[in-house]
Amino acid sequence: MDLGYAGDLTPKEAWTLLKKSPEAVLIDVRTQPEWAFVGIPNLSSIDKKVLPISWQMFPKMNINSRFIVDLTDAGLSSENHLCFLCRSGVRSVFAAKAAAAAGFSISFNISSGFEGDLDEKNQRGNVNGWRFEGLPWEQG
Repeated sequence: MDLGYAGDLTPKEAWTLLKKSPEAVLIDVRTQPEWAFVGIPNLSSIDKKVLPISWQMFPKMNINSRFIVDLTDAGLSSENHLCFLCRSGVRSVFAAKAAAAAGFSISFNISSGFEGDLDEKNQRGNVNGWRFEGLPWEQG
Protein backbone atom coordinates (compact mmCIF):
# COMPACT_ATOMS: atom_id res chain seq x y z
CA MET A 1 0.00 0.00 0.00
CA ASP A 2 1.39 3.40 -0.99
CA LEU A 3 1.09 5.80 1.94
CA GLY A 4 2.41 8.76 -0.02
CA TYR A 5 5.51 8.91 2.21
CA ALA A 6 8.26 6.51 3.35
CA GLY A 7 6.32 5.16 6.32
CA ASP A 8 5.75 5.44 10.05
CA LEU A 9 8.38 5.17 12.77
CA THR A 10 7.90 4.87 16.50
CA PRO A 11 9.75 7.52 18.49
CA LYS A 12 12.42 4.95 19.42
CA GLU A 13 12.84 3.89 15.79
CA ALA A 14 13.21 7.56 14.81
CA TRP A 15 15.79 8.06 17.58
CA THR A 16 17.79 5.07 16.30
CA LEU A 17 17.69 6.40 12.74
CA LEU A 18 18.75 9.87 13.91
CA LYS A 19 21.69 8.37 15.83
CA LYS A 20 22.88 6.06 13.05
CA SER A 21 22.28 8.06 9.88
CA PRO A 22 24.12 11.31 9.14
CA GLU A 23 21.38 12.06 6.59
CA ALA A 24 18.57 11.81 9.18
CA VAL A 25 16.95 15.04 10.34
CA LEU A 26 14.18 15.62 12.90
CA ILE A 27 11.63 18.23 11.85
CA ASP A 28 9.20 19.32 14.56
CA VAL A 29 6.09 20.54 12.73
CA ARG A 30 4.22 21.77 15.80
CA THR A 31 3.61 25.45 16.52
CA GLN A 32 5.83 27.96 18.30
CA PRO A 33 3.59 27.93 21.42
CA GLU A 34 3.89 24.13 21.57
CA TRP A 35 7.67 24.33 21.34
CA ALA A 36 7.77 27.02 24.03
CA PHE A 37 5.23 25.63 26.51
CA VAL A 38 5.21 21.85 25.97
CA GLY A 39 8.86 21.21 25.11
CA ILE A 40 11.01 20.10 22.22
CA PRO A 41 13.25 17.08 21.57
CA ASN A 42 16.87 17.61 22.54
CA LEU A 43 19.32 16.02 20.10
CA SER A 44 22.50 17.48 21.58
CA SER A 45 23.73 14.05 22.74
CA ILE A 46 23.96 12.99 19.09
CA ASP A 47 25.32 16.35 17.87
CA LYS A 48 22.17 17.28 15.98
CA LYS A 49 19.53 19.97 16.25
CA VAL A 50 15.79 19.82 15.74
CA LEU A 51 14.47 21.84 12.81
CA PRO A 52 11.32 23.62 14.01
CA ILE A 53 9.21 24.17 10.88
CA SER A 54 5.48 24.48 11.52
CA TRP A 55 3.06 22.61 9.27
CA GLN A 56 0.21 24.84 10.46
CA MET A 57 0.52 28.42 11.64
CA PHE A 58 -0.76 29.47 15.06
CA PRO A 59 -3.32 30.83 15.96
CA LYS A 60 -5.60 30.12 12.99
CA MET A 61 -3.85 26.83 12.20
CA ASN A 62 -3.71 27.55 8.48
CA ILE A 63 -1.35 25.36 6.48
CA ASN A 64 2.10 26.95 6.23
CA SER A 65 2.21 27.95 2.56
CA ARG A 66 6.02 28.18 2.80
CA PHE A 67 6.49 24.71 4.26
CA ILE A 68 8.39 23.21 1.31
CA VAL A 69 10.35 26.44 0.84
CA ASP A 70 11.25 26.33 4.55
CA LEU A 71 12.55 22.76 4.16
CA THR A 72 14.66 23.79 1.18
CA ASP A 73 15.87 26.97 2.90
CA ALA A 74 17.01 24.80 5.83
CA GLY A 75 19.42 23.09 3.42
CA LEU A 76 17.52 19.82 3.13
CA SER A 77 17.60 17.71 -0.02
CA SER A 78 16.16 14.50 -1.40
CA GLU A 79 19.14 12.67 0.15
CA ASN A 80 17.99 13.47 3.68
CA HIS A 81 15.93 11.09 5.79
CA LEU A 82 13.26 13.42 7.15
CA CYS A 83 11.55 12.43 10.40
CA PHE A 84 8.45 14.54 10.99
CA LEU A 85 7.16 14.99 14.55
CA CYS A 86 3.99 16.68 15.82
CA ARG A 87 1.93 16.33 19.01
CA SER A 88 0.41 12.93 18.30
CA GLY A 89 1.33 11.87 14.76
CA VAL A 90 -1.48 13.49 12.77
CA ARG A 91 -0.07 16.77 11.42
CA SER A 92 3.23 15.03 10.79
CA VAL A 93 1.54 12.59 8.37
CA PHE A 94 0.36 15.53 6.26
CA ALA A 95 3.82 17.11 6.45
CA ALA A 96 5.51 13.85 5.39
CA LYS A 97 3.10 13.45 2.46
CA ALA A 98 3.66 17.04 1.30
CA ALA A 99 7.43 16.68 1.58
CA ALA A 100 7.43 13.38 -0.32
CA ALA A 101 5.25 14.88 -3.06
CA ALA A 102 7.76 17.75 -3.36
CA GLY A 103 10.68 15.37 -3.94
CA PHE A 104 11.80 14.64 -0.35
CA SER A 105 10.99 10.97 -0.91
CA ILE A 106 12.57 9.66 2.31
CA SER A 107 9.99 11.30 4.58
CA PHE A 108 8.81 9.50 7.71
CA ASN A 109 6.02 10.18 10.18
CA ILE A 110 6.79 9.65 13.87
CA SER A 111 3.60 7.77 14.66
CA SER A 112 2.75 8.84 18.20
CA GLY A 113 4.36 12.26 18.11
CA PHE A 114 5.86 14.18 20.99
CA GLU A 115 3.00 13.81 23.50
CA GLY A 116 1.32 10.65 22.26
CA ASP A 117 -2.25 9.42 22.17
CA LEU A 118 -4.95 10.20 24.71
CA ASP A 119 -5.36 7.80 27.62
CA GLU A 120 -8.63 6.75 29.25
CA LYS A 121 -8.68 10.06 31.19
CA ASN A 122 -8.27 12.08 27.96
CA GLN A 123 -4.70 13.04 28.85
CA ARG A 124 -1.58 12.78 26.71
CA GLY A 125 1.85 11.57 27.76
CA ASN A 126 0.75 8.35 29.46
CA VAL A 127 0.42 5.94 26.52
CA ASN A 128 3.14 6.58 23.96
CA GLY A 129 5.10 9.40 22.33
CA TRP A 130 8.59 10.87 22.40
CA ARG A 131 8.43 11.98 26.05
CA PHE A 132 6.69 8.80 27.24
CA GLU A 133 9.46 6.72 25.67
CA GLY A 134 12.02 8.60 27.78
CA LEU A 135 13.77 10.15 24.80
CA PRO A 136 15.69 13.40 25.41
CA TRP A 137 13.71 16.62 25.45
CA GLU A 138 13.78 20.01 27.08
CA GLN A 139 11.30 22.62 28.15
CA GLY A 140 11.14 25.59 25.79
